[in-house]
Amino acid sequence: MQEAVQDILKELLKKRGITTKEEQETFLNPNYETDLHDPFLFHQMHIVVKRVMDAHKKNQKIMIFGDFDVDGVTGATILKEGLENLGISAQVYIPDKKTEGHGLNMYAINQFKKEGFSLLITVDCGVTNHNEIEQANKDKIDTIVIDHHHIPPTLPPAHAVINAQMKESGYPFRGLCGAGTAFKVIQALYHEMAPERIAETKWLLDLAATGTVADCVPLIGENRTIVRFGLIVLARTRRMGLRELYDIGGMKIDESNVPNTELISFQIAPRINAAGRMAHAQMAHDLLIEKNQEKAREIAEKIDQHNKDRRKISDKISQAVLKIANKEFLDKKIVVAVSEDFPIGIVGLVAGRVASQTAKPTAVFTKKEKESQGSFRSVPGVSIIKALHECEDLLVKFGGHEQAAGATIKNENFEKFVQRLDKIITKMMGEKIVVPELKIDAQISLNLMNEVLAKGIESMAPFGEGNREPILLIQNLILAETRSVGTSQTHAKVMLAQKNMDKTTTLDGIGFSLAQKCEELKGEIVDVVCTISENHWNGKVTTQAKIIDIKKNGKHE
Repeated sequence: MQEAVQDILKELLKKRGITTKEEQETFLNPNYETDLHDPFLFHQMHIVVKRVMDAHKKNQKIMIFGDFDVDGVTGATILKEGLENLGISAQVYIPDKKTEGHGLNMYAINQFKKEGFSLLITVDCGVTNHNEIEQANKDKIDTIVIDHHHIPPTLPPAHAVINAQMKESGYPFRGLCGAGTAFKVIQALYHEMAPERIAETKWLLDLAATGTVADCVPLIGENRTIVRFGLIVLARTRRMGLRELYDIGGMKIDESNVPNTELISFQIAPRINAAGRMAHAQMAHDLLIEKNQEKAREIAEKIDQHNKDRRKISDKISQAVLKIANKEFLDKKIVVAVSEDFPIGIVGLVAGRVASQTAKPTAVFTKKEKESQGSFRSVPGVSIIKALHECEDLLVKFGGHEQAAGATIKNENFEKFVQRLDKIITKMMGEKIVVPELKIDAQISLNLMNEVLAKGIESMAPFGEGNREPILLIQNLILAETRSVGTSQTHAKVMLAQKNMDKTTTLDGIGFSLAQKCEELKGEIVDVVCTISENHWNGKVTTQAKIIDIKKNGKHE
């Protein structure tokens, strides 16, 4: 049995392109000291370090401008803390999502001029802000752009640009997010200013890992190392705000309970994001830097409430947009919804849900008096940022990735934009129909769903984009028992059984939102698609199947 499990693990690694012993060792056991690239491989990193050090020597004021999502907030906080730990004073400005929108803006530039800032550093934005950076230059403000978004045909006239997406960047790994890129800048500054203290930068990995997971960049290469060690730092975090957020959210995180990427994705990141969606993202930054426990608790409670409110509103708006999709865009390749009643803070969430349910690129806009501001979410194989570039003349501003983007458009151009976007997306998709599919990594028998396999698969973590958790298929099982669980009674706790020779093997399983389906299949011969995990309960550790889908076995239908 041990040999069979090892064969499965080797096959899972092989499917990820990991075949040699050396590759397996690097993948399964990332080394913080050797697996992170030299930050000075960025061809303009020396320029960045010199300009920051000059600002410090000349006592010039430094402003950090971070985007309002998790990546931008964590990236800005990494920069501020890293600089201050080196004795360099800096302020952080997070734009208001409702009034300022994505990216650098003229209002902020004017404020920085009035307040006498000489150096502006953008995080998770800036690479498309030509006009704003031109104005900053006129106002004698040098701009350093730290970004990871799609590179436009012409770069803005910044003092320096640090973006691994640039072909000429010289950096060997292109998958860094904004927070990860900010972390590399701090590494470079420590290397020049305090090399004997560079180990201190590890305490910033809790934020770098949170931004990396939240922004859905591939968890391979350097990102894998950042997140693997960042999860350990999250468990030991010195941040009072995070500790209070853990407590309020009922998250059991400490040195004995290291979180996984799923916990970041579904517990930590949504709460940090909720501040910007429902109020102002500055609140999230304040939480991350607060050292007083009482104040941290107060901020954490507000953020947690914003997250609860966000859930209610996003559910309501999602239903409204789905109705529009089914009524007005049933025969089209896209879905576009606009309304004065759609809060700008949740349009991205709603677009993501609708795109997932309709399998169509989706845009959701908040309509204002003269302009509409919105978010886009795409489907696999369709680059929304490429489509937006073809509509550039109709847009006030835009930016983003292949699968997610944001844009502002004048209302007078809205209908023309929707018509052109529909034509572009239709041409991109052709006859392709996007159907949700489950990619099976391995088919196994129930008796191999054991502790050895669970621990072996766990060694492949952290899981996420580019390294998803292995999905297993088990056929010819008896759904022996099932009961509904959870506050809404929509989840199912089940017992699966399989007879092999004279021996019957059983395994517990949990199926989220599968209570009704499991009840209908009770006692039947079924096939199960699942992941494997360890269940910790009352001091006992057992192996369980986390069921993704279940259906009646084809031979017994």
